[in-house]
Amino acid sequence: MATSRPGFIRKTKQREVILSVLRGTDTHPSADWVYQEVRKVLPNISLGTIYRNLRILVESGEAMELAFGSTSSRFDGNPKNHYHFICDQCGNVYDLALPVDHGIDKKAQEISSHKVVSHRLEFYGVCNECNSSNHTPNRGS
Repeated sequence: MATSRPGFIRKTKQREVILSVLRGTDTHPSADWVYQEVRKVLPNISLGTIYRNLRILVESGEAMELAFGSTSSRFDGNPKNHYHFICDQCGNVYDLALPVDHGIDKKAQEISSHKVVSHRLEFYGVCNECNSSNHTPNRGS
């Protein structure tokens, strides 16, 4: 009889392929994009399986979910805390090579009296590609 260990997630072929796809891109893809890429390796996989396994990978700390309000979540194969830049025009998400300011957690805790365990910081603006091409915003059209 198999016993369940806390923090242990069983490795499955689907989960391994999904994680490989996430770690093989720096585009911070949506679940739908992950689904299309994984189908190239596992053609019979369902979108529900993608969503279920993404949730497991996020909960186990193997991946990061980036939720931006009303838009669909994006996923990051790098689960370590790091900062992102989001383009207001094309919606692309980029990693920023800034050192994470761990001192800000302590400062926030000191002024709020809440127990702060982490933070997420995002920068917004126009990416180089959109800036150089005078890209027209794609807002709901």
